Amino acid sequence: MPAERPITGKDESHGVSFRDAFVVWARVAMLSFGGPAGQIAVMHRILVDEKRWISESRFLHALNYCMLLPGPEAQQLATYIGWLMHRTAGGIMAGGLFILPGVIAIMGLSYIYAAFGNVGFIEALFFGLKAAVLAIVIQAVVRIGKRALRNKIMIGLAVVAFVGIFFFNVPFPAIIIAAGLIGFIGAKSGRPEFEAVAHGGGKQTALVDNLLTDELPEHVRPSVARALKVSAIWLLLWLVPVAALLLALGQANVFSQIAIFFSKMAMVTFGGAYAVLAYVAQQAVDHYHWVNPREMLDGLGMAETTPGPLIMVLQFVGFMAAFRDAGALPPMLAGTLGGLLATWVTFTPCFLWIFLGAPFIEALRGNKALAGALSAITAAVVGVILNLSIWFAIHTEIKQKPRHLRRGYSREERADTLSRKPVRLECALRARAARAARNRGPTPSR
Repeated sequence: MPAERPITGKDESHGVSFRDAFVVWARVAMLSFGGPAGQIAVMHRILVDEKRWISESRFLHALNYCMLLPGPEAQQLATYIGWLMHRTAGGIMAGGLFILPGVIAIMGLSYIYAAFGNVGFIEALFFGLKAAVLAIVIQAVVRIGKRALRNKIMIGLAVVAFVGIFFFNVPFPAIIIAAGLIGFIGAKSGRPEFEAVAHGGGKQTALVDNLLTDELPEHVRPSVARALKVSAIWLLLWLVPVAALLLALGQANVFSQIAIFFSKMAMVTFGGAYAVLAYVAQQAVDHYHWVNPREMLDGLGMAETTPGPLIMVLQFVGFMAAFRDAGALPPMLAGTLGGLLATWVTFTPCFLWIFLGAPFIEALRGNKALAGALSAITAAVVGVILNLSIWFAIHTEIKQKPRHLRRGYSREERADTLSRKPVRLECALRARAARAARNRGPTPSR
């Protein structure tokens, strides 16, 4: 298999240089606030409408299949388009730049939170963030529900998903796999309920004059030899650090636990950050006791108010886990390493999924069975996100001792959540109304 040639000057047939692309991707990264819907809208406006680098049809096709993959779809979409335009180097540049501002911002906020989280002005800051986060999660339920729950079967899938995770603690991955299988089989059997819905409310969208044509570029064509090479390289980058930590420190060490847990997360984060956070909370709060529910909400508040994917909250969880169990290391150093480790094992697989699967995904454009699986997964995700919103609402007012003195939360705190004052619920509803008013209008969101 011939090696990829160096990228110089005006690369490929589209005439966009690697340097020009770097500037544009840096701009996208700095504007990537507001969760996946806002981030995808920013990319669409810049890449499709403004720069005309890619056609509407290829943009939406890439988005559809990035949503089928585990991991943050906005970051993977950036990687996908960067790879389409400038091959592997372009994908690494686009995907890496997309998360870099968030890595820096979350790390800085984690330092402040670990050092001064019990100081009045920090508490006041995150008090407001909690209400905003609750509003955002509620809005996610409404937004996705309007598009996904279009018939009785989809409503039933959402209800079953909610009942399963809320009342019976069914693992999130099991719900997603089951929904995907139901959708796949339903679409294969020709059931109209599982047909995919077009983005943008079903409106027919005209192609723009793109520089990257709709013909399959040479470097995009699938190859088994290339797939094996990509798998070997990215699996080594992902799993060698995990194996090294297990061998050197043992399975009980916090760094080994971070590496294993967040590697699992990288394989099951279907449906975006909102959906997977219910499972993360289930494990990080109740099983590992790395953070308590209030801190989990604070972490999501950080991720919501900084650029980058919302799944960057996992960096905060990794930071706090290692900060509290630093061993012989200084706590801040341990927290830094824990946060960076969580980020590495979370995002390295995202590049693997794109570089390995994207050529074959390009060859599967228009596959109805996969589209049906996506529709069913999206419906189930509505139920999972509803569970997450209730979980946040219950824990948003938890009273606790100073966080340095203990882990987790007590039975009394659980009971105390039943008598919460409605102040923050009112704030959340107002925040949701303001956010909805600001975000009116069609966006190419999931």
